Amino acid sequence: MVLPGNQRSPLDGQQFHVVVLGGGINGVAVARECARAGRRTLLIEQNDFSSGVTSRSTRIIHGGLRYLEHGELGLVRESLRERDQLLREKSNLVHPAHFLFLLNETSQRSALKVRAGLWLYQRIAGKRPRELAVTEITRLQRALDAGRRWSMFPYEDAQCEFPERLVAEWLMEAVDAGAVVRNHTEALALDISHGRVHGVLLRDRLTGRDERVSAEWVINCTGPWADRMCRRSSIRMAQPMLGGVRGSHIVLSRFPGSPDAAIYTEAPDGRPIFVLPWNGQILVGTTEVADDGDPGKTAPSTDEIAYLVRTVAQLLPGAKITAQSVNYTFAGVRPLPYSPDNKPSGVTRRHILHDHSDEGAQRMISVIGGKLTTAASLARECARKIGLITNELRSLVAVSSASIDPLLDDAVLEIAQVGSISEESARGMLEWHGRRALEIARTARDSVEFRAPICPHSSHIVAEAVEAYRGEFAVTLADVLLRRVPVALGGCWSEACSREAALRIGAALGWNDVTTGANLEEFEIERSAFLRPATRTDIAAETAAH
Repeated sequence: MVLPGNQRSPLDGQQFHVVVLGGGINGVAVARECARAGRRTLLIEQNDFSSGVTSRSTRIIHGGLRYLEHGELGLVRESLRERDQLLREKSNLVHPAHFLFLLNETSQRSALKVRAGLWLYQRIAGKRPRELAVTEITRLQRALDAGRRWSMFPYEDAQCEFPERLVAEWLMEAVDAGAVVRNHTEALALDISHGRVHGVLLRDRLTGRDERVSAEWVINCTGPWADRMCRRSSIRMAQPMLGGVRGSHIVLSRFPGSPDAAIYTEAPDGRPIFVLPWNGQILVGTTEVADDGDPGKTAPSTDEIAYLVRTVAQLLPGAKITAQSVNYTFAGVRPLPYSPDNKPSGVTRRHILHDHSDEGAQRMISVIGGKLTTAASLARECARKIGLITNELRSLVAVSSASIDPLLDDAVLEIAQVGSISEESARGMLEWHGRRALEIARTARDSVEFRAPICPHSSHIVAEAVEAYRGEFAVTLADVLLRRVPVALGGCWSEACSREAALRIGAALGWNDVTTGANLEEFEIERSAFLRPATRTDIAAETAAH
């Protein structure tokens, strides 16, 4: 549904130097880099920005401790460098996080190997981690399975609880640099003639209008849809570029003894697994299951949910975790390089830039792989590959000078005073919106409806949703509540919260009853397709496994 204020100017016939397909973390990063290099850039996303793999990740910004096992030292160095840069540039969204690597007598990894790996990891990072409180280690020791002998190895990485917000900030930086962006717009096919890509045929999903744009370069950042994009345009490949691997997660409410540090350990089958404090809840993941189905319809299997529940239940038996403890589950397909002879865990996590010149599509690049941590370095490499000059120092200064430390009490007080809102609302606004928080606070001052909480359980206010529609290219209620102001990811969210949020946001924007009802219905459909509850079948499977 097209909402007032979201009508878009036509693209038909426009010329661009670069057209980027796919609005996840990689696509937005590439569009931002190309726009900053002074090239007229168009970014296209078939659904909403960050609605695909980005929103289904484990939400860690890490240096890749696991990559050391596979000898990928270069990837570890790159990841650690990019991790530290994100901690500097985006301190409102990316935070240092304590991790504990846990081993017991049945672990497949030896304590000596882990200790050596962590020593090397710290040496590559070039700094000593902060000390983890002894009380946290003691508390976790009490919660662990007392029938096993545990070894604990502390280290430090980082967490981005809401990569959707990171994408939103980078999106606005791309627009500020001159990029044109379109969500809910599908790339139907590439215009290829004489062995070269000349443009893209698009369909605006909001209006049904088809448009053609010309392009000097097309960058295919569609993630697990990359091979489908090539087939749709009759680009013949000797073999697939991707071998999709599904990663599933469960989200639990916090429980007595739940960890404040992130746990990195082995599941019963030896696979690495994380148990993370996240968004006032506990995030557990992930699995690795081959998946060549429709990436937009992927969902955790019954076996995966039972596997994750069983892992936590065995690790922390006193918590008495069952499938009934699960708030919701979600899954995404990692776009890993096609590697049929390797197990999913052995496939490289390094990104690959595939040039399609040999397949009759010059000036087209497909991005394979990549992850949250290295999206910015991937974008710089991609820009250089198409002949653009990147300036890393300029990027660092431009962003870090605009960042705001969310722990600065003075900034929180100023936002609270400007917007006539509580300090709790001001702090939440600062953490999610950074330098734009003050502008949103000024909007809040204009109306009591804007200052109202989005739902009774949240300190985030309607003005943030209004800004998402007016300034951050949100179109649907799901764009707002799942990605721009992602309060609907909270453990307390319910259908009642959805109705209240739709009514409050609709009142602020002047929606009539029909518009409010239609938006609410569409939102519930998308949320239930993304965040799935554990079913009775899952509970039965988990019980049988025990």
